[in-house]
Order: sequence, then C-alpha cells, then structure tokens
Amino acid sequence: MDSGSAESFAEMGTLGIEEEFYVVDRRGRPTAGTDELVYETDPPDILDERLDHELFKCVIETQTPKIERLADARENLLAVRNALVDHAESEGFRIAAAGLHPGALWRELEHAEKPRYRKQLDRIQYPQHRNTTTGLHVHVGVDDADKAVWIANEIRWYLPVMLALSANSPYWNGFDTGLQSARAKIFEALPNTGMPTCFDSYDDFAAFEETMLRSESIADRGELWYDVRPHTGLGTVEVRTPDGQVNPDRVMAFVEYTHALVRDLAARYEDGESGYRHRRELLDENKWRAMRYGHDAAFIRRDREGEIDLGEVVDRECDRLGVSGIRDIYDGESGATRQRRIRDEEGVEALYESLVLTRQ
Repeated sequence: MDSGSAESFAEMGTLGIEEEFYVVDRRGRPTAGTDELVYETDPPDILDERLDHELFKCVIETQTPKIERLADARENLLAVRNALVDHAESEGFRIAAAGLHPGALWRELEHAEKPRYRKQLDRIQYPQHRNTTTGLHVHVGVDDADKAVWIANEIRWYLPVMLALSANSPYWNGFDTGLQSARAKIFEALPNTGMPTCFDSYDDFAAFEETMLRSESIADRGELWYDVRPHTGLGTVEVRTPDGQVNPDRVMAFVEYTHALVRDLAARYEDGESGYRHRRELLDENKWRAMRYGHDAAFIRRDREGEIDLGEVVDRECDRLGVSGIRDIYDGESGATRQRRIRDEEGVEALYESLVLTRQ
C-alpha cells in the first residue's frame, strides 16, 4: 500500500468509527471465529467491505460507513454493532468488548493466516505474539492537510484524558495487572506505537511516512499505530487511544468528545494559534498516569504549572466544548472497576458474560 496525499484532506467534520471486538463462545471465552465470520460466510450488507479480522482469530474489526453529521453517528454505530451480533449468532458465536479480554490467553489462541499478519509476527516476534488488545478508533475529517497535522500535534495532550476515562482492561492473560488500562501498556511494546512526536507540517509527516515505507520499516501506512495520526488515505485525524467498550453510550461519549476537540482545534489553527508543541516525555508521563490510575489520575497541566485532576479536566472540557458524555462516564463506575467488582462478587464466568454485546 502506498502513502496517501494532501488532497485526501477535503472534508471537515465527517466521522468514522472503528471498533475491535472479541469473538467468544457460548461461555464468553475468546475463540477462533474470524474465518467463518469474515471469509466463509457473507456478512449483512452494512458490514460488506467493513468487516475484517486482526492478528488473532478471536479478534474482529468493524468500520461504520462515512458519517456526515455527529447527529447520525449513534444510529450508524448501533446498526453496525447489531449486524455483527446477528452475524456472529448465526454462526454460533457471540461478540464481546473490552480493552483486553480477561480470558484471552495468548499462548493458547490461534493467529490469523493472512500474509500481512504472518509478516508482522516474523518481524516483531514476542510483542506481537502476545498482542491480544482491542480498541476504539475515531476518525474526524479535516479539510486541509497542514491543519490535520497541527490538530494531531495539539490533540496529544487530551489523549491521556480519553485513556483514563476509557480504562477497561485491568486483566491480561488471566491475571490482574494492577493497571486500569493494561491494553495501552501491552500495545506500546510494538514498534511505531504510543504517543507520537510533533510534526512541523504535512510535508514533514508525509516524508516520515514515506521513509518508513521505503525502508520497509512498515509494510503499509496502517502499521503506524500511534495513539493519533493524520490518516493520509482517508483525510482524517484518527484518534486510536480508548480501550474497547461494551456500552455504546460510552463509545458515543468518545466520538462526541473527539469530534468536538477536532473542530475546536481546527478553529484555533485557523485563528493562527501557535500551539503548545509538547515534548513527548511530558505526554508519556500523563499517559502512564492514565494507564495506572484511570479515573483517579491527575495530569501535568498543558502550561506545566502544577497538576490537574481528571474530574477538573472533564468539567472544564464539558463546559468549554458543550459535550456531556465524558462527564457521564466520569461520574459512573469505570470499566476497570466494574470488571474487578464483578469478578470479586460474582466470579469469572459472570465477568466474561458482562463483556458480551447484546442487540440495542
């Protein structure tokens, strides 16, 4: 796959939502099922060309159609989710969501046979072999390539906020990691992941992307797995930070917030703001706090003058941007806390069942 172009950035505010899920059996345990669901059967029309698998045969990915307005996002999200649930049910499977499935034991799970993933396994080795992660990716269209790169630079400070709110992966490979989002830490073991550096312009980013392709450091631009990236093929800013979520209301909260952030940053770029251009090290520290503490995290402020609690950030952002979903998430039980509570009170089978999607 070749690199994209500046001309791809032509529409402002469109949306696309990608979700990674687990294929599970009747007991809610991850199982190989993507051969049947992706290759051996015809999916519902809405999933045609929008259904794929990942490294493991128990992980499946969906993409919504391009969404023109935020008001239409929930309807599209539910249509895709319901179609996947129905498709899986027809083949004897179920679908589950979390940043990491507590029952996903990577040594016992089958890898996909697709050449792309076989090459990744050969190149990356152990970190990719254990990569049972699943996440939520939100695309927002941007109508200018340099603007998209500037937005991707500036949105980085807000990504740990999203991660802390979304933290839904305390268990990995069957044990409690002590983290709120172990997914983020497991995924960071792969190359070209985590918090990206700051790019000066679209040409700067495109040159980097081209160098990675030309040097065969990556097979295609999709292997730039950073927490945010300008998508040079789709013309979007793609935020890849949140853990996978069972509840569609939580997904929509991150869609709403990401959309509002991108539009706000676009306006600031057009007003000539210079931006913060944070060092990656500061952002990495904030991300670590999000992984470790989730809803209890406090972050180094953008001006580096002290710290700010997650709750204060949420209140500020909701008031500033006119959003409400992330406040509902913050005020409720976190995904990681919910998982631990269910396991402690009801056992592991109940925990697995709590992660299974139902029709909405």
